[in-house]
Amino acid sequence: QVQLVESGGGSVQAGGSLRLSCAASPYTPSCYTMGWFRQAPGKEREGVASIYTTGGNTYYSDSVKGRLTISQDNAKNTVYLQMNGLKHDDTDMYCCASYPGRILDSLTMNEARYNRWGQGTQVTVSS
Repeated sequence: QVQLVESGGGSVQAGGSLRLSCAASPYTPSCYTMGWFRQAPGKEREGVASIYTTGGNTYYSDSVKGRLTISQDNAKNTVYLQMNGLKHDDTDMYCCASYPGRILDSLTMNEARYNRWGQGTQVTVSS
């Protein structure tokens, strides 16, 4: 079973950047869909980005397109979320998730498609 551990969250001023990491263990999940989601207290979980680990196909929600970039480093068993131009509205708990197969396009933004989740890392953006 793949275990996911997120890191890299923190506090940053609006306009700043953060890079979140999602480390998978004990092995590199090939042919997996990896997704990043965020959730604020009292709100629904929102998908923001996904990547298919074989081939590197990516998908982004419209709310983050152009500001967030998902990538992977297979040698480190890690998926990243580079966050630039952060806004106060980006303040959320960010979690990564995995699914042992390919989920296509906008369906990757549906949390019900994933079966493994990390604990999350908090991102706070001050205006």
